Amino acid sequence: MKNHFQHEHSLKFSAILLDMDGILFHGMNPIDGAMEFMLAIEHIPHVFITNNPIRLPEAMADKMEEIGFKRPDEKQIITAGEATAVWLAQQKKNYRFFAIGANGLHKSLAKYGTEDLEKADYVVVGEGEGIDYAAITRGINLIIKQGAKLISTNPDTSVDAFYKGKRAIMPGGGALVAPFIVATGQQPVTIGKPEALLYKIALQALNKKPEDCLMIGDRPDTDILGAQKLNMLTALVRTGRFAPGEILPDHISVPDWDVDSLQELQTSLGLLPAADIKSVQI
Repeated sequence: MKNHFQHEHSLKFSAILLDMDGILFHGMNPIDGAMEFMLAIEHIPHVFITNNPIRLPEAMADKMEEIGFKRPDEKQIITAGEATAVWLAQQKKNYRFFAIGANGLHKSLAKYGTEDLEKADYVVVGEGEGIDYAAITRGINLIIKQGAKLISTNPDTSVDAFYKGKRAIMPGGGALVAPFIVATGQQPVTIGKPEALLYKIALQALNKKPEDCLMIGDRPDTDILGAQKLNMLTALVRTGRFAPGEILPDHISVPDWDVDSLQELQTSLGLLPAADIKSVQI
């Protein structure tokens, strides 16, 4: 049996939502302090939410294990691709889709729908390779002539990633969907952060209310803004695109915690190191 640790009583939350890229790792490299932080919150209910629609949850879990983290349960990982597929299934059972993006997005959508290049109900734009003149032409004709609805997995205009072995800034879903917006005049339904759906699916998985949760992210314009809209506590960790000392955008409220690293957040929250947690268990 476990004792209730004294530091837990002082926490203002009972569950945690975490972004992944820029918080836990860059590419295949863990960020300093990330593994120790995950061990320190192992006893606190938590899920991972990511605007990355490229990989399936099982692939993300495999990646974390390969990097050196304890492999999370796949049900703890909620990607923008998976959330898009779930939302579309709620709108129309056995939907037909035309998708642009990496193979993982196609696989997520195919769990609930069928790919149909001629009579798609939805044109879904994600991230990764696949957008070209032919794809844009097919997509805008499906929208204008067939009445398909435009869907964007996430609004990020750019993302940090590794391209051909080098760290690079790459176009995000918000950039890749732009040609379709311009050509059709249709605004997309956007699924990822800062929109509410990813957070709501995470809350369902945790069986928690927004005010009971802490969102940890590296981007004020997506991770932090979306959580603040739902009245969650927020922690901005400056190990991703947002550097230490960088001024917050004008439209972003100050997060509850603004730290340079997960080590600093762990100290600020008063979370015991994993070894200390084990030592006070009975």
